[in-house]
Amino acid sequence: MDLLLWRHAEAEDGEDDLKRRLTERGEKQARDMAAWILRHQPKDMRVIVSPAVRTQQTAEALQLPFETQRKIGPEACVSELIAASGWPHAKGAVLIVGHQPSLGRLASLLLAGQEADWSIKKGALWWLTNRVRRGDSQTVLRAMIPVELLD
Repeated sequence: MDLLLWRHAEAEDGEDDLKRRLTERGEKQARDMAAWILRHQPKDMRVIVSPAVRTQQTAEALQLPFETQRKIGPEACVSELIAASGWPHAKGAVLIVGHQPSLGRLASLLLAGQEADWSIKKGALWWLTNRVRRGDSQTVLRAMIPVELLD
């Protein structure tokens, strides 16, 4: 299984966290990363997105169908992200468009074996793969791309 973790692009400040929109810079970040994802996307990729406006706008840059899941919103915990993605047994690939700190905590759990507050920059993508070698399940980091490297 492939699991892609995409943190929403830069958003405006605001009182209502769920209604914060992308900045002009954030819109460019989303378009740039979406173009990279579309060029490299794994087969059978399912896209799930937080209900926050900024994650919806980020995902819309892909111009692919996606499903909104309330449980992966800004307050999501790692177990909710795992359940939503079906890690590690889901077929194909899952792209989660979500938030910190849950995305960073999920990456640390899958790569280091415990939750820690790893930082995923706005607009960045982490691509993880699960594989079995000699009967052992392994998580492999395929790519970690900060959006500013795409310029």
